Amino acid sequence: MTEPTAVIHDIGYRHYDGVRLGRGRATLALGVQSLRGVFGFGRTTRAKIMPLLLMAIMLMPTVVSIGVMALAKQYIMPYAEYAVFMQAVVAVFLAAQSPYLVAPDLRFRVLPLYLSRPLTVTDYVVAKLAALAVALFGLLAVPITIQFVGELLVDLPGPPHTADYLGALGGAVLYAVLLSSVGIALASFTPRRGLGVAVVIAFYMFTAAVSTIFTGVLISSGRDDLAGWALLLNPFFLVNFAQSALFGTAPVDLSVPPPGVVSVLILLVVVAVAVTGVLLRYRKAAS
Repeated sequence: MTEPTAVIHDIGYRHYDGVRLGRGRATLALGVQSLRGVFGFGRTTRAKIMPLLLMAIMLMPTVVSIGVMALAKQYIMPYAEYAVFMQAVVAVFLAAQSPYLVAPDLRFRVLPLYLSRPLTVTDYVVAKLAALAVALFGLLAVPITIQFVGELLVDLPGPPHTADYLGALGGAVLYAVLLSSVGIALASFTPRRGLGVAVVIAFYMFTAAVSTIFTGVLISSGRDDLAGWALLLNPFFLVNFAQSALFGTAPVDLSVPPPGVVSVLILLVVVAVAVTGVLLRYRKAAS
């Protein structure tokens, strides 16, 4: 009988005996890593240029506003209007970063590697949506917070606009939730980052153009009561009207806004549809 010739070598491998932190910590780690990547941290220098440049552009009206308040002693930039005023910059940020969060994993088919851990498809989607939502909230909240601090330091006549500032912060949460849901949903349907950027920016340009055209036609025909409804086609005006209904801020448009409850319901429906689409897309990709 032949003796066995196989040899087991001790290569120093040790089993993990520590605490297994589970799905929650894995989801948090993925979300934090995704959030850092949105602003270019942990990536190449070139990846940092676009998000940091857009953040700097978002701060410019704040600096100008504080300077005017200091010189003229007058409140000029309502906090609730900041996102609408800077919507093009926010849209570019959304278009640039949404595909980064989802396209590489789809293109290189690494999603099964994530799901080999305690993570589920829902955990993965939640982490990606939360990362983009936090980034968008910071993009909107930081400028208006600096402006509010500037208003307090300048000491304008009358009480500070605290209620408007807090309402604008609540609106920033709504913007972050809606835009991140729509951005991830649009970007997740293609594994190509360049195509994802084009799809998201085309969606913004289309909705902005159509809502502007319809609003102009309705106002010119004397139907100001319907002009506000046309503005709901633009996600930025949709959130602005919902923000006005929920937090009592003044709507940005001079036309008659639709009933606040309608804006809130439409916003919730859009978010629900977008998140459902993302979940279905990733369940298909995972299979």
